[in-house]
Amino acid sequence: MQRPHKAYPVEMAQFHSEDYIEFLHRITPNMQEQYHQELLRYAAHRLNNKLCDVAINWAGGLHHAKKCEASGFCYVNDLVLGILELLKYHARVLYIDIDVHHGDGVEEAFFLTDRVMTVSFHKFGDNFFPGTGDMKDIGDKDGKYYAINVPLKDGIDDASFTRLFKTIISKVVEFYQPGAIVLQCGADSLAGDRLGCFNLSIDGHSECVRYVKKLGLPLLVTGGGGYTKENVARCWTVETGVLVDTDLPNEIPDNDYLKYFKPDCSLRVNSGINVENLNGKTYLSTIKMQVLENLRNIQHAPGVQMHEVPPDNYLPEYDEDDINPDVRMDQHLQDKHIQKDEEFYEGDNDQDHDGGEKGS
Repeated sequence: MQRPHKAYPVEMAQFHSEDYIEFLHRITPNMQEQYHQELLRYAAHRLNNKLCDVAINWAGGLHHAKKCEASGFCYVNDLVLGILELLKYHARVLYIDIDVHHGDGVEEAFFLTDRVMTVSFHKFGDNFFPGTGDMKDIGDKDGKYYAINVPLKDGIDDASFTRLFKTIISKVVEFYQPGAIVLQCGADSLAGDRLGCFNLSIDGHSECVRYVKKLGLPLLVTGGGGYTKENVARCWTVETGVLVDTDLPNEIPDNDYLKYFKPDCSLRVNSGINVENLNGKTYLSTIKMQVLENLRNIQHAPGVQMHEVPPDNYLPEYDEDDINPDVRMDQHLQDKHIQKDEEFYEGDNDQDHDGGEKGS
């Protein structure tokens, strides 16, 4: 685990408008330490500097936030900030979204450019939030055909979803040849989600993650939606195992939260709730053919003019090891020091925490 620093307004203003960031700062002064979206920027920095092959931030994935407004429980679009960081080093970045809701904020941010291709698999129609993501929405100007939307109906199952996912993503990677991938793994596409309407199992959902990882490209993975909490925890645990090449036992080990997973204390569960699959073979075939046709219209692996890499001006300006513990820190340094006393991080002295719960 890598500890990120507190996000500064100037960093978030690389995408969001300054007045919107100022509004967030003023309207919720007690929530300053909840700007954990910066973790994704930090993860992208590690990918750029080849310090890791896969970076994960399950607390991220806030794909609805817009430049000047919050939307759909999302107030800062960490995904856009992470992609902007990746674009410093990569000519082309691929964004993939398997949340049940359309990744509208990310698509909108890159709608006019070929530097980022966005691919969103989502429920569409019947006034389903956010109401965007039609197959005909393909980008504009330099970004025409670089926005791919896969609008699905209620009840899609593992077999249909994963088959369509692999077919489309394999062709996207072949045509677009991205240098890095950002994968949003919203778990509200699981069967039984309180706000979702798909029939995906944890195995089906994680198969998409496994497929993308096998592509062998620098990969940034985030969470997203998910409103049946115990299944969200199960899903992202299984997918963490996939990403670190570890097979996890199906039985959940004893822990302080085991009661939330009863009566079936296992990782892979059948929700018992099934929605009729309205995605017929003809409908799915039509989507596939249209997406592949759109891909044939793009410039194969479009070239871009790369400029000098901007400095990583968000990196800490001081070394914590050099701070004299006998000298009081001024407010500027205190604002940068975000670790809470009650939290535990690798390297802390266990005895100082009286056996209390360890944060991660």
